[in-house]
Amino acid sequence: MSYWQKMFGKKLRELRKARGLTQGELADLAAIHKNYVSDCENGRRNISLENILALSRALKVKPGELLDHLV
Repeated sequence: MSYWQKMFGKKLRELRKARGLTQGELADLAAIHKNYVSDCENGRRNISLENILALSRALKVKPGELLDHLV
């Protein structure tokens, strides 16, 4: 697990919780498996651009909001 994956996961969890969603609810909204959301939040996934876009749409944020803290 890389530093970047951990930081991405931390931001994803923060945004999900701020919207009052469970991992399962976010997964349903993004049309991905809830285990994938869990793995991303725990820094165990090198997430694809396609899934970043799906998660950002589900969270109603711009994709950059998931990534801007990484630079």
